[in-house]
Amino acid sequence: MTKQSKIRLISAAVAGALALGMGSAQALQQGDWLVRVGASMVSPNESSSNPQGGLPAGSEVSINNNTQLSFTIEYMLNNNIGLEVLGATPFKHDIEGAGALAGVGKVGETKHLPPIVSVNWHFQPQSNIRPYVGAGINYTYFFDEKGAGPLANESLSLDNSWGLAAQAGVDFDINPNWFANASIRYAKISTTATYSNGYKLDVDIDPWVYTLAVGTHF
Repeated sequence: MTKQSKIRLISAAVAGALALGMGSAQALQQGDWLVRVGASMVSPNESSSNPQGGLPAGSEVSINNNTQLSFTIEYMLNNNIGLEVLGATPFKHDIEGAGALAGVGKVGETKHLPPIVSVNWHFQPQSNIRPYVGAGINYTYFFDEKGAGPLANESLSLDNSWGLAAQAGVDFDINPNWFANASIRYAKISTTATYSNGYKLDVDIDPWVYTLAVGTHF
């Protein structure tokens, strides 16, 4: 699925839910907690550089999409500003050769946890349709890395990453107790992939993160 298709899918879901969302607004105010649970798809927008250790010039990798259960917890610092934490079950990605490595197939796999802490601005906290934007910090922790294919006998290490993140989303009421949510995030994730045979490659993963969820607040 292309990035444009994903955006159209989320837009259609938002439009459909907005058409159905009726009833009194779940007005937000200072001190409220918002809890959202749903699914998030991490769609890497990767680029590679600086091959070392015998890798040919132009070596690159591609990283597949993955969808996992996700949740957010947000505390309203005042009627418009919320502090939000995003968490998820571990994402798993296959790593394949690209560029000068095209055709070699899968060369590794990894799991990661990418918690994001954001400050969000809610434009219409008193409405039953509540768009917001946010910005914050992402920390990505890689684990269970391993080589694959022609590098199956090599161990693989990926450096953990700090980076900025931004998002746009909307909450829309379903009934007086529940609301639906759709959001799009962009996160800066940069790492260095190092194999035990000395191969090394810098990789900017920089994924788009697409989320659909349901939530409540109290």
